[in-house]
Amino acid sequence: MAKIHAEAERTIDAPPNTVYAFLADYRTKHPEILTPNFIDYKVEQGGRGAGTVISFRLKAGGRERAYTMKVDEPKKGKTLRERDTGSSLVTVWTVSPAGNGKQSTVRITTEWESSGTGIGGFMERRFAPGGLRKIYDQMLSRLDQAVSGGQK
Repeated sequence: MAKIHAEAERTIDAPPNTVYAFLADYRTKHPEILTPNFIDYKVEQGGRGAGTVISFRLKAGGRERAYTMKVDEPKKGKTLRERDTGSSLVTVWTVSPAGNGKQSTVRITTEWESSGTGIGGFMERRFAPGGLRKIYDQMLSRLDQAVSGGQK
């Protein structure tokens, strides 16, 4: 099986603690940055950081798949990791200081093992990372707008 990797990064016009608090609030804040690709998003358990469980359907590339993600914080205040309970998919949000601490660099990375073989597997490996990157770029833009007070 081949590992598939998608990533997006952006400098956000807000300090890391503000950005991290926004992202870790899966109940009220995090949903504000989701694109229409995320369907039926709900918090199943918790709602803030580690211990949170979220579910949603992601529609991308003409396909739709259900996910149930468990959240942990490998580096509290810096890293949120979402692991799908039904597959190898893992999404990591990393928040780092930038611009003398008045800005943040936010990186979203997602990895999973492709289960596809033949043409289906080729298409997944070829096109899924770019599709996710576009979704993540939109989410990062929404995040920047939300935490910078709409100053952009």
